[in-house]
Amino acid sequence: MRRSLQAPEPLLVLASASPTRAALVEAAGLVVAQVPPSVDESAALVALRAEGASVEDAATALAELKARSAGGRAPAGSMVLGADQILELDGAWLEKPADRTAARAQLASLRGRTHRLVSAVVAVKDGARLWHAVDKAELAVRPFSDAFLDAYLDRCGESVIGSVGGYRIEGEGAQLMARIKGDHFTILGLPLLPLLAFLREQGVLLS
Repeated sequence: MRRSLQAPEPLLVLASASPTRAALVEAAGLVVAQVPPSVDESAALVALRAEGASVEDAATALAELKARSAGGRAPAGSMVLGADQILELDGAWLEKPADRTAARAQLASLRGRTHRLVSAVVAVKDGARLWHAVDKAELAVRPFSDAFLDAYLDRCGESVIGSVGGYRIEGEGAQLMARIKGDHFTILGLPLLPLLAFLREQGVLLS
């Protein structure tokens, strides 16, 4: 369930424009106000890579940037949750494809290879980072044909540019995969179980 920022009591704020992350936390019973952050993710990734950050540290840093950005528009005392996901392929960090052409090229590059999805979540309150968690999953993409790839893109339409891998594992993206190792929620972009444990510790949820 989503709440308005005009509610009088402190809120649990989700610093994300992602409908998938919003659906995950709401399905788990969290009541959140969704506040999209204002962060130049591409520029931040370039800077983090230049600094020699690991993919795990980069995902955590981006999640914190998002939480701090949205926190500036949330009521005092709100707990703000920022999340980020990076796809790593043989040391390269891939971003969301800009259009169908980019999605096709990216999916073709993943074909027959194994990549990692690294997802991080950070909790910020009144400008201070309280907690974070990071998790990863490994996905082996099967060696699909060009005919399959084009048919997949035709069926999925614009949804392919809404995720970092150009696929949604909860939908037809499952057809791209040969093997998956890791937590389902992490693959969708949020280490949900560690987050729920933290919120129980904080008294936000009943233990």
